[in-house]
Amino acid sequence: MNWTDLQKTAAAVADRPILDLFDAERAESFSVEAGDLLFDYSKTNLDAETRQGLLDMAEAADWTGRRDAMFDGAPINETEGRAVLHTALRNLDARPVTVDGTDVMPEVLGTLGRMEGFAQAVREGDYTGQGGRITDVVNIGIGGSDLGPAMAVQALSPYQDGPRCHFVSNVDGAQIADTLRGLDPETTLVIVASKTFTTIETMTNAATAKAWMGEQVRDPAGQFAALSSALDKTNQWGIDESRVFGFADWVGGRYSVWGPIGLSLMIAVGPEAFRAFLSGGQAMDTHFRSAEPLDNMPLMLALVGIWHNQGCGHATRAVLPYEQRLARLPAYLQQLEMESNGKRVAMDGQELPVDSGPVVWGEPGTNGQHAFYQLIHQGTRVVPCEFMVGAESHEPDLAHQHRLLVANALAQAEALLRGRSLDEARALLEGKFEGEELERQARHRVFPGNRPSTMLVYPQLTPFVLGQIVALYEHRVFVEGALLGLNSFDQWGVELGKELAKALEPVLAGEVSAEDKDASTRRLVDHVRARRD
Repeated sequence: MNWTDLQKTAAAVADRPILDLFDAERAESFSVEAGDLLFDYSKTNLDAETRQGLLDMAEAADWTGRRDAMFDGAPINETEGRAVLHTALRNLDARPVTVDGTDVMPEVLGTLGRMEGFAQAVREGDYTGQGGRITDVVNIGIGGSDLGPAMAVQALSPYQDGPRCHFVSNVDGAQIADTLRGLDPETTLVIVASKTFTTIETMTNAATAKAWMGEQVRDPAGQFAALSSALDKTNQWGIDESRVFGFADWVGGRYSVWGPIGLSLMIAVGPEAFRAFLSGGQAMDTHFRSAEPLDNMPLMLALVGIWHNQGCGHATRAVLPYEQRLARLPAYLQQLEMESNGKRVAMDGQELPVDSGPVVWGEPGTNGQHAFYQLIHQGTRVVPCEFMVGAESHEPDLAHQHRLLVANALAQAEALLRGRSLDEARALLEGKFEGEELERQARHRVFPGNRPSTMLVYPQLTPFVLGQIVALYEHRVFVEGALLGLNSFDQWGVELGKELAKALEPVLAGEVSAEDKDASTRRLVDHVRARRD
């Protein structure tokens, strides 16, 4: 099967009722288990023949060869000539991983040990601020150095027994002002997360935090840590090397929460829970490398995504965790998917023959039900939905609320599948309306149904399970990129806007003329300057 065949197949079955595919075996045969995770994709319009065609496409794209090359340290990030080894950060068994002839694992595990020592010192009060024990940690980063730890700290809040963690990413001064307001600079630790220590948003916020701390603290740099490989620059900032944790260029930002970028998470939940998070990721790595294709959860999650996006032409994908603590997961997955596979050319530089990655968005249930589910159920566009829910919560005394939560997740998936026919809508309204008004009112209550969804069920949101989920989606993105033939591990699309912003800042300051800008930009600059002045 090729892309044209896939699209023709999707068009041919577009109106086929998904319910007609259900027999005694479908629910089991169109689901995958990995450890305690269950991924059910039976509520999609995939049949066995098309699924096999997708598996054949994956084999033709040599997804297993690229997978093995990634784990072995080959430079599969071809535009930058780098290995892709975030998996090494969770390789707790220390299986040798060689890059340019050197086993990277001793350094990886050495850094992990240093992180654990520092985190424990902060948590136990052996490392203190000018005012004593650290009560608050402010992580300053952007992109993956913010989204990853911010998502994970919130997700694992039941395990937090360390200092309070706060996250600053936006260069908008409002965020850092609101974050620092109410904190005590004498008992605050600031973590600056920038591999190069040059990221303009991060370093601008870091300078603001340092000035804030310097108003009250004699040695503000003494209450800073850095997640960076630029020792020369961290030294210039006065940050002692014992509080600098570096990582190699084979760790991309959006894949970096497993290493030093996860320091705030480690401080919040402790080294033991952080290792459990790593273990969950490692368990998914093992599954990804060893499971047969039909039983391989990342592969099947990816193929369902390919079917919906490149096959059926559904341009968006809703991620709907029925777990309030996963509120930041959709935003995290936005970056993971859209920065990785939001490309227009293949590895050879030629334009892709099909659309690349989908628009990823979402909110936790049940909040989303009262916000955008109207469009999902009755809108004119089909939005494939990816539900996830835990079998158990962390609040046993509120078990009745968790049952209601799970019921809502299952009900929404069922409603998308079944819908409500016009006859059913008429029957619902009989006795309330009649004649033309009955017909009009009934049409407003029709649900087209036959809308696809998947369900990921996990036992409880623990550090181990969170690690499984994050690694699952990382590998899903990898497989989709392999089928599309693109490089999932560079991000040139973020560069142009940053270059132009750097040039525009002095224009806004009135130091440089805007004469080389387009008429719209010139007018906007003049307008902003006039209102500001």
